[in-house]
Amino acid sequence: MTQDSPLGLLVLHSVRVTGFADTPLIARRYGLDVATTQEVLGDAEARGWVEHTAFAGTGGWSLTGPGRVENERQLGAELARVGGADEVRDVYREFLPLNALLLRACTDWQLRPTAGDRLAVNDHSDPVWDGRVLHELAGIDRALTPLADRLGSVLTRFRGYDTRFATALGRALAGEGAWVDRTDVDSCHRVWFELHEDLIATLGLDRHAAP
Repeated sequence: MTQDSPLGLLVLHSVRVTGFADTPLIARRYGLDVATTQEVLGDAEARGWVEHTAFAGTGGWSLTGPGRVENERQLGAELARVGGADEVRDVYREFLPLNALLLRACTDWQLRPTAGDRLAVNDHSDPVWDGRVLHELAGIDRALTPLADRLGSVLTRFRGYDTRFATALGRALAGEGAWVDRTDVDSCHRVWFELHEDLIATLGLDRHAAP
């Protein structure tokens, strides 16, 4: 049976997976109350786990070094408590080949090599090229669903990656190309980045570690 995560863990982990975000976005990541989230962030700031910075009229929260360590400590303890380490590790192994495909697809969405320039920017004037990329993403979408189901059966906080990815892909297929790789919308790439960060944080790895 899937297990819920404690509030403090969810807030700190939301900061981790979003990278840099304001309080409402951090709260929305796991459907939390904004005021309560602000209180938890204030406590975490007092403990030196998060910091708030502002520039160019925007502001947001990010993890400190000690906060990153604390986040991984909490995640490791939670995973041990629910007995889900083997399952999450197995999913991560199956995730890695898909990750390589996703990175290649995003690169192909951004670049379309020519005879004279292998780094030529993709101007999206070739529907065949773009169609092939979207076809690749559709295959990744199908492969993600069973992995997301397995993760969600371990911890509730893992739920939703597959539906978010499918939503982004649907918008891309409908002609909104930003939903493939933009970072300022919940694009395929953003959802995938968060899932990757979630997995490596939960397992105490880094992005270049072997499973």
